[in-house]
Amino acid sequence: MKERRKEGLRSRQERIANEILMHFRAQRKNQGELSLSDSIDGDGDGNSLSLMDTISVDDNMLEELDARDACVKVRRCVRDCLEPRESMIITLRYGLSGKRPMTQREIAEQCGISRSYISRIEKKALKKLEAAMEGR
Repeated sequence: MKERRKEGLRSRQERIANEILMHFRAQRKNQGELSLSDSIDGDGDGNSLSLMDTISVDDNMLEELDARDACVKVRRCVRDCLEPRESMIITLRYGLSGKRPMTQREIAEQCGISRSYISRIEKKALKKLEAAMEGR
């Protein structure tokens, strides 16, 4: 009976030792983790400074969304408001197809027309786009 008790006590001690060991392993695993609300400093008045207070954030998400919306609107206007030739010239000139913007001279060579004619088409197309964007 005494031996049985000894075995029970030993297995209980082993289970407790195992639980303690598991606790320390979990602590070591989480050792490198920080919370943004962790206090990193305090002043004499009892106010604490958290990690979140010291991190600066450049929040330009709204500006990026506005720019993206404007690009979508411009592409839609180019597609819907311009003649096919005007649309092609504006798309090539300003790189709206995801390619690099081209000069009037490059576009003229590609289309087989003069640079001054490209300039006139571009100017007319930009006026149409301006009117469409302003809702006229």
